[in-house]
Amino acid sequence: MAELGDTISGGVAATVPVARALGVCRHFDTPDGRLDILRGIDLTVNPGEMIAIVGASGVGKSTFLHILGGLDAPSAGEVYWGGDSPFAWNDEQRSRARNRSVGFVFQFHHLLPEFTAEENVALPMIIGGRSHSEASKRAHSLLESVGLGARARHMPGELSGGEQQRAAVARALANGAQLLIADEPSGNLDRRTAEQLHDLLGNIIGDKKHAIVVATHNPDLSGRANRTYSLRDGRLHPSGGELGLPASGGGP
Repeated sequence: MAELGDTISGGVAATVPVARALGVCRHFDTPDGRLDILRGIDLTVNPGEMIAIVGASGVGKSTFLHILGGLDAPSAGEVYWGGDSPFAWNDEQRSRARNRSVGFVFQFHHLLPEFTAEENVALPMIIGGRSHSEASKRAHSLLESVGLGARARHMPGELSGGEQQRAAVARALANGAQLLIADEPSGNLDRRTAEQLHDLLGNIIGDKKHAIVVATHNPDLSGRANRTYSLRDGRLHPSGGELGLPASGGGP
């Protein structure tokens, strides 16, 4: 699999997109006929940027994120992580690559309740082949980086909602994924806690190694994005408030 981020071409380091969607379509067959959700979406995601996708509930934001993150296959079109198409691989190959390349943060943290915060963060690394001791050490370091070092041995039920989401972010970064997919990550948090989570996401892209694609109804979070798109009628439409990148930067 090609490395995301920097690649060497003619002896010069060139930045390649973390992920790309080219003409992505998704439809579902229903008793009433075909339901078109996505109608040809193009999006390029570069290192060091946050892209926000807004829109009414049910328009397909989660569907698109699942396709971009390799959880669901498009009906038509292509997805690339770096220079590779995850849907060209079999399920096992795609799962292994996704574990290394993509991190997910959802509205509900999905931490396993029978494991500590540290064990939850370590689990993707153990699945990926790291030793338990190495995974635990990195998990603790990641939890410290999100302000949870003192809570590493606590069970999810002993953490606040904001702490649970921060642990979920640490877990998403466990294997060094450069692409973070965040689906309404602050939708279940109060305003102050949500702002703290938004600060954390902003800090993550500050090192220019990671990229975040987030679906959100929260104007504070979408306002922090480099680019914001509205998903309607199955297509992405540039929205106002882009920071640093022109609206045309979303194309391939």
